[in-house]
Amino acid sequence: MKLTHTGWNLFVLLIGIFVLAGSAQAGKFKKEVEKETGAVKLVREVQQGGYDVVATAELKEWMDADKPMVVVDTMPFESSYKKAHVPGAYQFLFPIPDMKEWDLAETDGKTLEDFEKLLGSDKEKTIVIYCGFVKCTRSHNGAIWAKKLGYKNVYRHPGGIFAWKGAGFKVETGE
Repeated sequence: MKLTHTGWNLFVLLIGIFVLAGSAQAGKFKKEVEKETGAVKLVREVQQGGYDVVATAELKEWMDADKPMVVVDTMPFESSYKKAHVPGAYQFLFPIPDMKEWDLAETDGKTLEDFEKLLGSDKEKTIVIYCGFVKCTRSHNGAIWAKKLGYKNVYRHPGGIFAWKGAGFKVETGE
């Protein structure tokens, strides 16, 4: 069978479409692997820390119901908290790498006692710790240290301020 010029162009076009479709599928599958890697990392951090997680919509429901809790933003004050934070959240900086020992340089000179004072004396009160987004581990460090201080109901809001804003919820700015 002899292909005409038009037939040949159509053949090449179809091959190109199949190649592009295959590439798109490969990209889709690669993104799924990335999502899985992030999910497994989050689960392992939660297991290691012994705290729980709260989704954005659930946190908003708690807030709307006036559930007694302390919400802590672990992002840097000037570059993040001051620009946008969950309403009523307090700011307390934690580092991104695992903080196995309390390090004043990593917490803007604040002590473990300062953190405990911020969280309050009621060890049964709900504590919610968040940072910027799921991959950010500042909230993991904050949640672990809250658990080390003996707080029983510690939650990490893994989506952080990005998920909060992405859900269209209002934020506060400033101090």
